[in-house]
Amino acid sequence: MNEQRMIRRRDMLRGITTAGVAATAIAAPLRPTVAHAESPINKRRAMYEPNSAEVQTFYRVNRYPTK
Repeated sequence: MNEQRMIRRRDMLRGITTAGVAATAIAAPLRPTVAHAESPINKRRAMYEPNSAEVQTFYRVNRYPTK
């Protein structure tokens, strides 16, 4: 009289997939959008300072050696 319900592999996979899709659908609207790239003024603006110390160091270190 002690019957156990057997869970099939297909049912388990279907449940995991459904839970993943539901979690993605819930979390998608909660993700913040990047505001700085949407503005037309910010699209034209350079995203780095060409005379900054990091840029100058990059070009100094990666310069071709003189022959």
